[in-house]
Amino acid sequence: MKNEPVKIKLIKHLTHDVLQIVTEKPFGADFTPGQATEIFVDKQGWQNEGRPFTFTCLPKDDYLEFAIKTYPDHKGVTNELLSLKAGDTLIVNDIFGAIEYKGDGTFIAGGAGVTPFISIFRDLNEKKKLGINKLIFANKTKDDIIMNDEFSQMLGENFINILSKEKTEEYAYGQISEEFIEKNSGPLGSYFYLCGPPPMMDAVEKQLQNLKVPADKIVKEAF
Repeated sequence: MKNEPVKIKLIKHLTHDVLQIVTEKPFGADFTPGQATEIFVDKQGWQNEGRPFTFTCLPKDDYLEFAIKTYPDHKGVTNELLSLKAGDTLIVNDIFGAIEYKGDGTFIAGGAGVTPFISIFRDLNEKKKLGINKLIFANKTKDDIIMNDEFSQMLGENFINILSKEKTEEYAYGQISEEFIEKNSGPLGSYFYLCGPPPMMDAVEKQLQNLKVPADKIVKEAF
């Protein structure tokens, strides 16, 4: 699938700063839920500026789908994506990624770090195997929560949100702490899947170590 140009079928905002992009699916685009590919904007001057983005579709879908957080002030690849429309092309590259589902557990995501978990949860939901899996999702404000409705529908009470910059009636407020994990996670001997900004990942990993979660039960991807 290396350097394969794909046509954009749909591009729209999921939240104020997250784009949903749906493209054609090239032959050989086989991935495991949780994996990613490198994407390039197919425009003069941008063909060497690749960025990793996670597939949010299912492997069996006849299209590729991504949820991509944009940073207009960086004037980089994600800002360039904001100028694209259906019919434009992107270039997709090799498939990679360290996160894959290993068994029931607690998924802890920060912001756009939730994207590897979208395909995993959709896959489990389709197979009716959501089990006791939980998602703890940290964001700044309520408006930053990606796919709030779909996660609520799939996970119900096992979808736990915490906001660091906005106090609301329905969600916890502050940062993820050891106490918060202990209170809201599944069994501490089950798997913990982590994806988010490096400072958050480091803090949460330390908290899990303090809670005596075995290292081989922590599945992570820096974002």
